[in-house]
Amino acid sequence: MLLDAACKSFPLAAKAVSSQDIAARKWHLLANDLAYPLAVLSRPALAHNLAWMQAYAKRRGVHLAPHGKTTMSPELFQMQLEGGAWGLSFATIFQLGMGVAAGVRRAIIANQVLAPADLAGLQELQRMHSDLQVWFLVDSLAQLRVIEQWAATQPVFKPFEVLLEIGVAGKRTGIRSQEQAMALAAAVAASPAVRLCGVECYEGVAAHGDSAHDVDAVSDLVRRVLAVTRLCDAQNLFANKTILLSAGGSAVFDLVLPLLKTSGLSRPVAGVLRSGCYITHDHGHYRRYLQLLEQREGLTDSLKPALEVWTMVQSVPEPGLAFLSCGRRDISYDIDLPMPQRLARAGVRRMEDVTATPADWRITQLNDQHAYLQFDPLGLVPAVGDRVVLGLSHPCTTFDKWRWMVVAEDDGLVVGAIHTCF
Repeated sequence: MLLDAACKSFPLAAKAVSSQDIAARKWHLLANDLAYPLAVLSRPALAHNLAWMQAYAKRRGVHLAPHGKTTMSPELFQMQLEGGAWGLSFATIFQLGMGVAAGVRRAIIANQVLAPADLAGLQELQRMHSDLQVWFLVDSLAQLRVIEQWAATQPVFKPFEVLLEIGVAGKRTGIRSQEQAMALAAAVAASPAVRLCGVECYEGVAAHGDSAHDVDAVSDLVRRVLAVTRLCDAQNLFANKTILLSAGGSAVFDLVLPLLKTSGLSRPVAGVLRSGCYITHDHGHYRRYLQLLEQREGLTDSLKPALEVWTMVQSVPEPGLAFLSCGRRDISYDIDLPMPQRLARAGVRRMEDVTATPADWRITQLNDQHAYLQFDPLGLVPAVGDRVVLGLSHPCTTFDKWRWMVVAEDDGLVVGAIHTCF
């Protein structure tokens, strides 16, 4: 990927450079080489998270197919695959196409597919790549009929492999009752357009961030999925020698392990965990959930925040209020507002001299290009030209605001870059 001034915060005066060659520039986060705001990935934290999650899946005896929609970055896809991921997950055929171009050959589309253009696109991807395996979700007879009607118009057609999605009442997609699930499973098994390969759920919609509630709610969902799986197996509705069972967001993935490690069926089970946000983690939403997971599992540590947005103090117009060069266009705000993490005074050139921000500093509001930083005017006061590093919640909605991000070492040296394909 060639990076140039068409990418936000790439310096206008700098020559274009490929993401692979950016390290040769010797840019540094504290040397004023780059413009603000600046999305920054920590290389050591990325490496830790990739290794930790892969080791967790291996230790628990399940496969890992990270959700690619989190980052939509070919470089990060490749890191995940090279790190041992079984495959990747996506939400749309467009996203799948980006993944296939990056080398993905085993994918779950954790969503319904039914638009004729998407069905044609999936068929074309599989025609072009004979080794490509893709499973997508079905949750209604109506969806199945749409797929069958499209398939009937195709002169050459290979049945799609699908998973039943079991959902939660009042929440996202998915079959609501066992009776509906079994009726759909029988129809899928009898259809010439699709092959029933397993069962899927997304437990994140049942979680509230309270272990007592989450354990009960997710366990109930797991029991429902298991009941449908056992009935489908008993009625010989699955098409393959291995039953694919998949679940797992990035918050309470430990609670679906009993589903993914199911035994006692007539054929082997491949349990696939789809957590996506683990690769960068965050400073808020997922951090709170992972602290609960650590308590449930007796862990002393888990994932590390690997994504921050660096900003500059551009105005301090009144006591207790400063404005940072970062807004809704640059950072997540759909779950929590950004959280000040560190302060680098103007002129600071060593990371050792970057300090933690005071506990009273907080972002209270965002405009398109401004962040409102409130602080105690009798305490540490930010100055124009200072740099404030912001943490965030829900990395997905920061990634989609950037065409590129720098990758830096802990000492601030820029050693790489990634690009995104939203």
